[in-house]
Formats: sequence, structure tokens, C-alpha cells
Amino acid sequence: MVLSDIDRRLLERCLAREPRSWEDFVDRFLGLILHVVNHTSESRGYRLSDEDREDLVAEVSVALISDDFEILRRFRGDSSLATYLTVIARRIVVRQLQKGRDAATLKSVRDATRGPSTSTSPEQRISNREELDRLLSRLDGAEATVVRLYHLEGKSYREISMAVGMPENSVGPTLSRARSKMRQS
Repeated sequence: MVLSDIDRRLLERCLAREPRSWEDFVDRFLGLILHVVNHTSESRGYRLSDEDREDLVAEVSVALISDDFEILRRFRGDSSLATYLTVIARRIVVRQLQKGRDAATLKSVRDATRGPSTSTSPEQRISNREELDRLLSRLDGAEATVVRLYHLEGKSYREISMAVGMPENSVGPTLSRARSKMRQS
């Protein structure tokens, strides 16, 4: 699909900084960006709070307007504006989730299986580690390895594929099956 006249005009108005152009842009594409945030986080195994969701949408918005709309200026019109924004938003969300993963190792699995942790005492961390080991022991070798690589080491699907000799498009379904098994434990 090519760039529509409506989107072309909206993009031109934003780049020219016409009054209400950014508000119109947000009105048109906020739902799309929110969908990308939800879908990307869900597909990577994250449960977002409302605050986290708002933060990710804000990150995308800030990236779009930063450096005098540099990202929007790079749009060549070879696809629809919605397609371009989907790709951009997904990249930003994945990058932010990767950053957050370092701060909250395996938070998504812990949340899905045990609920949010309120204690960070050494005893609780040991208990969490024991719980994690127990959950991983219920998985077959390949599933446990994929979960460790993805959630603990922050590896991408491509890196996991190369490390375990699994097709890249099988990594996501393997993670989904493993999460289901861990939730049932």
C-alpha cells in the first residue's frame, strides 16, 4: 500500500509545524502505536502496567518528534505511513523492553507464575531463584535453554536460533509453550 493523500498531507503539516498538526497526527496514529506497544510486549512475554504502557507510548512519541521530526523526515513514502510507524514503534518498544529486562531479570515469567514480588531481601531472592530453578526443571532441555537465553541472558530470537540450532521462527512458539508449562506448575 502506498502513502495515502490524507497521510501525506498530515505528514507535510507536521514537518511544517502547522498549528494542531501534531495533535491531528496523534489522534490518527495513537491507537496504532498503542496496539504496537501491546502486541510487542505481549509477544515478548511482558505484562505491562498502565504506567509502563503509557511510558512506552511516550517513548515512541518523543522519538518521533526528536531532532525536528527526524524519523518522520526519513520516511520515503514507499509504504503506508501506518506501516512505517509500526516498524519504528516496534523497534523503539523492543529497545526499551531490552533495557528494562536488565533491570528486572525474568520479571515477565515471575509475574506470570507468581505475581509481583514485593520483597527484595536475600532470602526472597534465594527463594525466587529456587522457584525459577523448579519451574525450569519442568521444561525439556531445549525449552529450558531457550527460556534461559531469552529471559536471563537477553538474547534475541536470532541469537537463540544460532545457539541452539533451532529455526528462528520456532523460538517464539517454544517460549510460549514453556511459559504455559511454567504457569501451570
